[in-house]
Amino acid sequence: MEVFKLKYSQKLPISLNEAWDFLSSPNNLELITPKSMDFNITDWDKKKAYPGQIIQYTVKPLLGIKINWVTEITQVKTNEFFIDEQRFGPYSFWHHKHFIKEIKGGVLMEDVIHYKLPLGPLGKLLNSLFINSKLNSIFKYRQLELIKIFGDYK
Repeated sequence: MEVFKLKYSQKLPISLNEAWDFLSSPNNLELITPKSMDFNITDWDKKKAYPGQIIQYTVKPLLGIKINWVTEITQVKTNEFFIDEQRFGPYSFWHHKHFIKEIKGGVLMEDVIHYKLPLGPLGKLLNSLFINSKLNSIFKYRQLELIKIFGDYK
């Protein structure tokens, strides 16, 4: 069993409260997800992240195939971190930690994702062929969109 790990970090020139308000609202996910993925939240209770929150959405990550995905916010510490975990969707395992901390002149955001694919050795092959690079491109897109929204950290 292979669990893959990705880690991304970004500095933004905004306050801790601004970062938390934006990042902890599932409604803002659409703003920072590539348009080609046709991301659409189908059900959530329009509140900031809280433990037990269920978010249902559809996404077209590859070849225009629509996938239903359900995540649960499992842990939250306001202005510090929250964790989302897949309950139903394309992965055998998905655990995504979002950390935010105040730094001089802004905030440091860190994402740590652990994921496992179904299909055993075939899943591992698909990861090396395109899933890992697709995830990297999604998070690179998010970084660029956050710079457009909040400006670049100097």
